Amino acid sequence: MSLQSDLSLSAAKFDPAAVPAQAARLNGVLLKVMSQGPTWNEVFLSVGAARYREMRWNNETALPRPPVLESGINATIPSRDKGRDIPIRRFKPEGEIRGTFMHIHGGGWVLQSEAHQDTLLKAIADMGGLAVVSVGYRLAPEHPFPAAPDDCVDVANYLIENAEREFGGPLRFFSGESAGGHLSLLTYLHVHANPKLQLAGLVLHFGCYELSSFLPSSYTKKNTPIVTLQGMQDFIDAFLPNTTEIQRRDPLISPLWADWVAIGNTLREAGGKLPPILFTVGTEDPLLDDSVFMAAKWQMAGGEAILKVYPGAPHGFILFEEKVLKSVGECLRDMKAFFAEKLAV
Repeated sequence: MSLQSDLSLSAAKFDPAAVPAQAARLNGVLLKVMSQGPTWNEVFLSVGAARYREMRWNNETALPRPPVLESGINATIPSRDKGRDIPIRRFKPEGEIRGTFMHIHGGGWVLQSEAHQDTLLKAIADMGGLAVVSVGYRLAPEHPFPAAPDDCVDVANYLIENAEREFGGPLRFFSGESAGGHLSLLTYLHVHANPKLQLAGLVLHFGCYELSSFLPSSYTKKNTPIVTLQGMQDFIDAFLPNTTEIQRRDPLISPLWADWVAIGNTLREAGGKLPPILFTVGTEDPLLDDSVFMAAKWQMAGGEAILKVYPGAPHGFILFEEKVLKSVGECLRDMKAFFAEKLAV
């Protein structure tokens, strides 16, 4: 009998030959499109991040304005600061509500809002039977760290206390894409000891979990669509101004640096456990290693980590349409299966 590894990954998923022709074409189109319009950092250096956000919403950038669904409801949740509320966007499922799903959007802590992913959020609401609450946290550089995680923690604490009464079901999931994946894990780190927390799991799409100097795939993957190494560095500098590499290794900034083994042990001693996490990421994402490393760390701590890798998928792929990229449908089906399994427990 051959020696068995304690960690197993499917090497076939990472083989360049596994990239579907459809994904390769999409990546080529994205690179061409992105080269035709100003990048956020180019606009930021000239007129500011707020102007780029306005341009994005007005269809003045390379990427189109996201669709806005009439079924989305705008509301607010109180913050820790007297007189300041946090904007949220809500979606209800077509059928029975089985719980509340807290969503945190991506955009490098600088761009986008709670209103930039309506199509995805409505799909999550319907396929999971979940009341979806998307958080409009404060954006950098106007509001650098810790503004964004503070807002997300405030919303999480509010939902822990009030979700069942106000939204129809208890808080069951944290989720986000890219910077939102990072903020989702930070939020869990802040509230994990709350005995009222009833999480069924986390769903983290292509998150960034090491903010001090990035992981190897950020350097080795060249010519990637959507985000580049320089772009990520610009986002980090806007989010964490005047901080050193060592300071950025604080677990409340870079969750990969948290002692998750100790956290898991403490939870078990109290009769609890780490919640399961579904990690999703494409092989053409410079943040690929973040999901792989974080999934391994979660397993080391005794938590269930399901890592789903989609050959050829770029950063942000889940926000495309399935007819454009088959991996989108695969990911949605993986999410639906995760919801069904974890809500049945």
